[in-house]
Amino acid sequence: MASKWSRRLDWAEGRVDMTHGSGGRAMAQLIDELFVAAFDNLLLAKKNDQALFEVPAGRMVLTTDAYVVSPIFFPGGDIGSLAVHGTINDVAMAGARPLYLSASFILEEGFPLDDLRRVVESMARASREAGVPVVTGDTKVVERGKGDGVFITTTGVGVVPPPVVAPSGDRARPGDVVMVSGTIGDHGVAILSSREGLAFETSIESDSAPLHRLVARMVEVVPDIHVLRDPTRGGLSATLNEIAQQSGVGMVIEERALPVRGQVTAACELLGLDPLHLANEGKLVAITDRRHAQKLLDAMRADPLGAQAAIIGEVIDDENRFVQIETTFGGRRILDWLVGEALPRIC
Repeated sequence: MASKWSRRLDWAEGRVDMTHGSGGRAMAQLIDELFVAAFDNLLLAKKNDQALFEVPAGRMVLTTDAYVVSPIFFPGGDIGSLAVHGTINDVAMAGARPLYLSASFILEEGFPLDDLRRVVESMARASREAGVPVVTGDTKVVERGKGDGVFITTTGVGVVPPPVVAPSGDRARPGDVVMVSGTIGDHGVAILSSREGLAFETSIESDSAPLHRLVARMVEVVPDIHVLRDPTRGGLSATLNEIAQQSGVGMVIEERALPVRGQVTAACELLGLDPLHLANEGKLVAITDRRHAQKLLDAMRADPLGAQAAIIGEVIDDENRFVQIETTFGGRRILDWLVGEALPRIC
């Protein structure tokens, strides 16, 4: 959409200032020349403080998430595409089809306009590729030193279509099979490789990706998947422990079955980390009745984002709700929650 103002924003040298959040002409210009132009859809073009849309049949799903990743640009992605993918995935983990997104930006005074444009254009590209438009949003500016460049909050809505039975963290049952859609730890290592003071050579890129099309393929063949979850902060370890607590069960995971890239393993050995505790942004955990496991695995592997899917363990009856891992040496150990914050600002 063309700007109404005679002087356009200076993308090369310009920076965010307090007027861009003041509600006046500068803010309107930023919205016109950047956000409306980038996201470009009929609902957003109305410029209301909300979006009005028809709701298809089914049960509605709503989620919201904030993104504070540092650095904001990293191998394989940035805070903009991550904000789209992460919220789409949270909707999809209910077996839902994502419909629309909203986005809220908190900008720090002095943040380069060119970096902001890169983030927004990346976000818009991710939204278009996923087929899930950003239809409303908000922008605020805080004083220099009271933010960290840019923070983004996205909210997503979707619908669980019949006959899908919505997966939930409290539905894992003894005898169920535990699966992952691909290699673990990629996002965490990608972020670490670009952190100041922690830089090391690796070609690993973030796995950030929208999983809704993979999930649609999965629920088409198995409408009653018991649990779906994306293992983001805290990694696979935290996700499995959360599910075990919600469902009142235990789990046994086979270490040799875990798909982990060699470079991720090497980076973890160098830094004293465990891939099981590292964040993922384009992988999911599925727990399903054993009778449907092979059919579900085949469906996952037929999708590019599930090509390396694997069965990694099973759900067991355990009143202590322990997650155990069968090591490559033959013994078992408890796969516990991470204590403390190994990797802050990971998403």
